[in-house]
Amino acid sequence: MPKKPIHPIKVAAARSGLSHHVIRAWERRYGAVTPSRGHGHRRLYSESEIERLALLREATAAGHPISTIAQLNASELGGLLAKSHTAKRAAISRAVDAGSSFRSEALEAVKRLDGTGLKQSFERGVVALGHQGFLQVVVAPLADEIGAHWRSGKITAAHEHFFVATAKMFLGRATEQFAPDGAGPRLICCTPAGQLHELGAFMVAAAATHLGWRVVYLGASLPAAEIAGAAQQNNAAVVALSIIYPGDDPNLPEELLGLRRYLPDETRILVGGRAAPAYDETLARIGATVVDSLEDCCEALDRLRRADRR
Repeated sequence: MPKKPIHPIKVAAARSGLSHHVIRAWERRYGAVTPSRGHGHRRLYSESEIERLALLREATAAGHPISTIAQLNASELGGLLAKSHTAKRAAISRAVDAGSSFRSEALEAVKRLDGTGLKQSFERGVVALGHQGFLQVVVAPLADEIGAHWRSGKITAAHEHFFVATAKMFLGRATEQFAPDGAGPRLICCTPAGQLHELGAFMVAAAATHLGWRVVYLGASLPAAEIAGAAQQNNAAVVALSIIYPGDDPNLPEELLGLRRYLPDETRILVGGRAAPAYDETLARIGATVVDSLEDCCEALDRLRRADRR
């Protein structure tokens, strides 16, 4: 990778996941990076400096104060993050184990097409784990499990649709009480054109509402221009997209590129879902924040909300 400082702060912000303000503050207060200056005294960042900013952002998200890590080198930051990731995986494993009984109950209810039984297992899961825990260790992994059962022929499409419909109704009612009343940043949540599986987007909408975002949920398979129009109308800070299936849509890259062109520069794009890695190159080009789990999504939403307040 080239080391020459050629990237303006806009690119550094998009690729590191930090706001312009934070990058400048970390430079001024802690000497975290030392960008060069181009024409008009504009900051210019090298690839290694952008990578360093991304590492520092990840480390601060894991709970390490920037004041204590700003002078660590890349190797030291990597070691710090490795320890944090090990602790995080252990915590996730414990949480997933805590949700296993509720997932088993719910799966059996789905196989019976038992709406009452499924709702009761959901209610017990919320009481035991809280809304965020319920979303992350019951609904999200259960959706993956049910999808696997459907693809292998163990259950039918009717069972999968029954689960999605019931989960959406339950989550919708459960999150109404958390919807912010006139405060908090706006988030647009949907799936892009051609993506018909919307439960992932609905779970993100529910999780974001619990975190204090004012969510506008648009549903499935919406063209880029329509998404951008809704974002501009609502002055949205973030557009969140779920990409589940298919992973080889030849039209989706252009939809994503179009969305970035239509959106204001300051509107961030957050993307997750099982098929998202298939579009990595395009997602990097549009500066999207990519998450690989609902827990990662919640952490990213917290970071973006802090950046929006700045």
